[in-house]
Amino acid sequence: MRRCGETSCARQKNSKLIDGTPEVIRYTSVTLVFFWSFPMPTSYSRTQIALHWAIFFLIAVQFLFHEPISEAWDQIERGLPVSFQAPVALHVFGGLLILALAIWRIALRLTRGAPSLPEQETAAMKLAAHATHFSLYALMLLLPVSGALAWFGGIEASAEVHEVMKTLMLVLVLLHILAALFHQFVLKTNLMARMRRVE
Repeated sequence: MRRCGETSCARQKNSKLIDGTPEVIRYTSVTLVFFWSFPMPTSYSRTQIALHWAIFFLIAVQFLFHEPISEAWDQIERGLPVSFQAPVALHVFGGLLILALAIWRIALRLTRGAPSLPEQETAAMKLAAHATHFSLYALMLLLPVSGALAWFGGIEASAEVHEVMKTLMLVLVLLHILAALFHQFVLKTNLMARMRRVE
């Protein structure tokens, strides 16, 4: 029977589960948290909570009333004139407002920080939470930028990227909502209270 060497045995040992979580997930989680962890207050500030709900509302408006901007872009692609009517302006300037508020929100997270994740979460759940938050912040920046490049610069490739990221944003928002509900009603961590009031 072939015996493993010292190095290979060490690798096998490191690949075993610890508290039910693979080491690779633990190391990845620690690495992501290292780059995405700042001061950890006990609660979000009133400004952070207000920004959270303001951005959520604006993103919802962008999705619910996207038809005018889609029709306007189709006209541009066909070489037809487009009038900058109120519904189109709402989408364009709404996106730029999301960009401004997202930058403000990220600046607050970098300087003030955010509360730590619940202790009941496993390392895998914490990794998923950090990855989702990081991706949401990235899309809050990249979606408005790609949309602006498409609309003001006429860059078709940017419009295509915008459409792909729009779908990703929708998926991540839904996952974020489901995770919050899971915490609230299954894990019973009362996580949703963080975005309702300052403790």
